[in-house]
Amino acid sequence: MMKKIIYSVIIIYLVTTNFMAQGTSGADAKYEYRNLIDIPTAGVLEKGYVGVSLEVMPFGVLISKIEVGVFENLCLGISYGGSNIIGSGKISGYKLPGVNIRGRLFNETEVLPAITLGFDSQGKGEYNRGLNRYQIKSPGLFVASSKNFDFYGYFSIHGIINYSLESEDNDKDLNIAVGFEKTLGTKISVIGEYDFAINDNSGNSFGDGTGYFNLGLRWSIGDGLTLGVNLRDILDNKKFSGNKADRGLFVEYIKAIF
Repeated sequence: MMKKIIYSVIIIYLVTTNFMAQGTSGADAKYEYRNLIDIPTAGVLEKGYVGVSLEVMPFGVLISKIEVGVFENLCLGISYGGSNIIGSGKISGYKLPGVNIRGRLFNETEVLPAITLGFDSQGKGEYNRGLNRYQIKSPGLFVASSKNFDFYGYFSIHGIINYSLESEDNDKDLNIAVGFEKTLGTKISVIGEYDFAINDNSGNSFGDGTGYFNLGLRWSIGDGLTLGVNLRDILDNKKFSGNKADRGLFVEYIKAIF
């Protein structure tokens, strides 16, 4: 089985190395990240482009999202998902679709980072109807900043301040998170983030106070197509899980429509 996986990866690599266009990862990336793993960035989808993504998580969770760049530095999106969509058992859809909107206030300069103001109501993981919250809270209202540096390819740093509207667990604090991206060649990037989870460490919280540390790998395999793998909660912050990290998959496709 391992040999088959290795052979498959080699074949995919050989097929895609001749593609000229890129996805969102690597030094030759054509598009900006709008999120790392769970935290937003200052990235915005360009006017006239549409992005479609799928995310697979434990417990059969599947989340789909579509985004459209409607104006310069402004994009809108809608998402929906649920648990047990993959696997067995009764499918449990999320209570409501998620909506997201983001507008860039300041473009990145040689000295200053890009600054984006946005709102995203899509949380992730299983949905708890008793507390009206997701396992991973939605960002809610946020301000994000991003800065790129030329360092053996590119190294990017990201930071956000956010206020989630999921507060029925009696934890209504502002939250902060930071993240990074490091390109590895022209097509691959390593990404990471640390969510301090200040809004998920008291009351009926799902976290125990150590915060969520996540890592991921992104691979631009073709024209607008990016594949990724995620490792969430490496610090084992969740109160209700005995696993050190959750494994997940990510697929995104971006294309110009007008």
